[in-house]
Amino acid sequence: MNLSPVWLTLRLAAVSTSLLLVIGTPVAWWLARTRSLFKLPVESVVALPLVLPPTVLGFYLLVALAPTGFLGRAWHSIGGGLLAFSFTGLVIGSVLYSLPFVVQPLQTAFEAIGEHPLRVAAMLGAGPVDRFFTVALPLARRGLVTALTLGFAHTVGEFGVVLMIGGNIPGKTEVLSIAIYNHVEALEYGRARLLSAGLLVFSFMVLFIVHFSNRRLRAREP
Repeated sequence: MNLSPVWLTLRLAAVSTSLLLVIGTPVAWWLARTRSLFKLPVESVVALPLVLPPTVLGFYLLVALAPTGFLGRAWHSIGGGLLAFSFTGLVIGSVLYSLPFVVQPLQTAFEAIGEHPLRVAAMLGAGPVDRFFTVALPLARRGLVTALTLGFAHTVGEFGVVLMIGGNIPGKTEVLSIAIYNHVEALEYGRARLLSAGLLVFSFMVLFIVHFSNRRLRAREP
C-alpha cells in the first residue's frame, strides 16, 4: 500500500499545529484578557470554521491563493511559487480551518486562571512577558494539551478544505482523507477500510489522551 498520503498528512498536521500554537496562543490570551469592543467580532471570525461549510472556506481560500488572488499574487511577488495546489497552500488552509480548535480551549484555560495569580506575580516584580510564561502558561497547561491534541487531530481529518485548495496530486497534496475518498471512488474498499480503521483508532486515541492527560493534570493541582 502507498503510504505517502499518511506521511504527507502527518507532516501537514505537525507543521500546521506548530503554527497554530504560535498564532493561536497570543490570540487566545488577548481574547481572555481584553475588554475591547473588537473582542466579539474577533471571536466570531475565529469560530467561523466551526459553522462554515468547508467547501465555502475552501472556495474563498482558493480564490485568495490563486495567482490572481491577493495572497497568491503577493506570494509570487516575493519569489514564492504557486500557493494553490501546493503544500504551503494546504498549511494555510489547515491553520485557518483548525484555528478555533486551538484558540477556544486556550482562551477558556486563560480565563479560568483569574486575576489573582497574575497580580501576585506582578507584586513580586514579574513583568508582563514573565507573568505569561511563568504563571499563565503553566496554569493553563490542561488547555494547552487539549489545544495541541485537537489541533493536530483536526488537521489529520480534514477533507473539504484541502480538496478545494490542494486538489488531488499524489505525493504532493493527496492527504489521508482524500486517499480514502479515492479508494472508495475506485471501488477499492479493502484499502479504504484499512485507512478508515486507522483514522478511527487514531481519533479514539486522541480523545483518550486528552481526557487522560487532563485527569492527570487535574489530580496534580492543589
